[in-house]
Amino acid sequence: MKLNLKIWRQSDASASGKLVDYKVDINPEMSFLEMLDVLNEELARKGEDPVAFDHDCREGICGACSLYINGRPHGPMQTTTCQLHMRHFKDGETIIIEPWRAAAFPLLKDLVVDRSAFDRINHAGGFVSVNTGSAPDANEILIPKTESDEAFNSAACIGCGACVAACKNASAMLFVSAKISHLALLPQGQPERERRAENMVAQMDAEGFGACTNTGACSIECPKGISMSNIALMNRDFIFASLTSKPELKVSEGA
Repeated sequence: MKLNLKIWRQSDASASGKLVDYKVDINPEMSFLEMLDVLNEELARKGEDPVAFDHDCREGICGACSLYINGRPHGPMQTTTCQLHMRHFKDGETIIIEPWRAAAFPLLKDLVVDRSAFDRINHAGGFVSVNTGSAPDANEILIPKTESDEAFNSAACIGCGACVAACKNASAMLFVSAKISHLALLPQGQPERERRAENMVAQMDAEGFGACTNTGACSIECPKGISMSNIALMNRDFIFASLTSKPELKVSEGA
């Protein structure tokens, strides 16, 4: 299977970048990242600089494989790039490969961007810090099946950033709302629910992500199918927190 690749090459954030043409001859059963491995091995044999791209688990779990392929995050299938196989492309096809495009995801090199903004949003409140003592029995806290299912679906977010790359405003609302919702739907997340929504939304805004205009591209391109209903829940929590927050407590807590 022969393919024509147009890959974004950029040595660092300050350098000018451009699309560079490459040709590969590969097995259609390879994954997309294995195809890039073949290309890099060939470039290394020629003494050329291999293409830098992000990856880790290659099992669709970590979300590191953030590539923009033919105008879509992760490519033509609703899956992670590492789980995309070359059989979904045609022999002789031209494939354009670019990094995520968002001001909050500064480019480091070639196809690698800095997504640490997501980490800082999580550090702002995506956790439960209340001292609840020893771990209770699994069946001691009763949770309705519908709510536990919704919490699980929200927790499935892997933080790959496809939602940001797909959004015309580079909004992170789907990611942030998923992290807020999966804790807001469970009893363990209730003590910090309002503060969590306030802090995480404030951090999202500070990172420079755009606003949400409800086009739905984020959910469509999400490899885990995170629902936009999470955004509605986050907005409700944020509005309620804004109306009921106590400024004097914020000062003492260093918020």
